[in-house]
Parts: sequence; structure tokens; C-alpha cells
Amino acid sequence: MEKALETTTASLILAAGRGTRMKDFDGSKTLLPLHPGKSHYEGSNPILLEILNNLPSGPKAVVVNHRKEDVIDATRRFNLTYCEQPVLNGTGGALLAAREFVEVQECDHLIITMGDVPLVKSATYRELAENLKNNSLTVLGFRPEDKKQYGVLEVQGDQVKKIIEWKYWKTFPEGKQEELQICNSGIYAVRKNDLIHCLSVLASRPHIVHKEINGKLTEVEEFFITDIVEYMNDDDLLVGYVIGDENEVMGVDDLSAIIKAQELFLKRRSRVT
Repeated sequence: MEKALETTTASLILAAGRGTRMKDFDGSKTLLPLHPGKSHYEGSNPILLEILNNLPSGPKAVVVNHRKEDVIDATRRFNLTYCEQPVLNGTGGALLAAREFVEVQECDHLIITMGDVPLVKSATYRELAENLKNNSLTVLGFRPEDKKQYGVLEVQGDQVKKIIEWKYWKTFPEGKQEELQICNSGIYAVRKNDLIHCLSVLASRPHIVHKEINGKLTEVEEFFITDIVEYMNDDDLLVGYVIGDENEVMGVDDLSAIIKAQELFLKRRSRVT
């Protein structure tokens, strides 16, 4: 059963972003080392390779943009498909950039993960895919001590009805905020055919957001994977969730985060050996 699940699950890694909060580092943060050397920015065991080693064994693609040549060079031995996201227009834009890869796969399931979340275990990815027996989409959630500015899951029983971003839920009454205890890791498993149906809807419904570009506030179109949860609910498709460990799903977006990830990685390595 496990082997069948592995080979019928494709994987997509979103690795196009610039990582602007990683000060004093202009490379791809997906290639930051989990085993530091001369500094926290130099060493071995790049984040992206750790992710690739833990994903199911089916076909894999990486969405690239920033430092794409470095990413491609570092991962040549993995026989990957590379999908360029020409404009950094959100997580949904990254998914749309990989649309052709998704459509041609013979696999039944797709894992969607982020290129800066290195500590997710193979068993967690399997649990996500196994949850698709009863759901069209599964969200990897977690219960942090501090919700910070994470998106949160609005759930009814074992179903996710909506993912609410911080800029919205921060305005909710305190009691409502307290009810929303499960945060979104940004990692998903989805039935391929159900996703393909949703991609056309996603592409037709961009969000207009304001960003400062070259010192000027500019309107740009962005797309968000989280919208797919609502599209599936609108079509009476089931969206489930599984709960991961807060440390396991941590993202690396600044210096303090890479230091913590390196500590956790080395601690995990020491327990194995």
C-alpha cells in the first residue's frame, strides 16, 4: 500500500521567491545549509535537497525564478521538472506556472510544499496523501503557542471551510480569534483531477493588491493557493486537515529562523546516529 501511494503521488516545490527578509544573503534561501560551516549561510545539506529527499518518490517539479540557475545546478541529480514563474505573483501564481506539469502527470495525487520549509518528515507527507482517501484536498495545519501573523483554518469538525489570512482575522472579535486555533503551514496534498478543475477558476480570479515597486505604490495582480479551499467547498468537495508539529513546519525566512532550523536539523541527525 505504501509503495503504491509513493509512486502515485507527484510533488511540487514552490522555490521562486527572493527571501527579502534574509539580510546579508542574496542567494536562493532554498539553498541555505542545514549543517552550517564557516557561517550560518555557508555549509552543507541545503534546505531544498532535504525537502526532495523526504518527499514521495513520484515525479517532482520545482517552481523557480530568483537565482534559478543556482537552484537548477544544485538539484540536477534529482531528474526534476523546472517551471519558471516569470512574475512573482503569489503562491497561486506559482501553482499556475506549474499547470502543465500537473496536467501531464499520470499520478493521482499532488503534494504542494514550500522551498523554505525543510523539516517536514516523510511520514507527514505520507499522512497528507493518505488523507486524500476521504478528501479532495488536505491542509497541513499546526497549533502554535503564538499565532503571530499566520493564516488560520476555519474548520467544522474534520473539514476546512476557509483559510483566513492574518490581515482579516486580526480584526475579528477576541472570542472569534480564540476559536481559530489551527494555523496554515502552506503545505497541501490534493487529488490531481480536482485541482485541475480549480486551476481555471484560480486563473480567472486574481486579487488586486498594492505593492511598493521602485518607490511607487502600484496595483498588481496576485493569486493565492488558499482560495482553492473555498472553490472546492463551493463545489461540495471535501477539504480535510492533519496536524503537524510547530517545529516541523517552520519556514526559514530570516536569520533567526535558519539558526533555529539548523539546530533542529542537527539535533534530529544526532538522534538518528
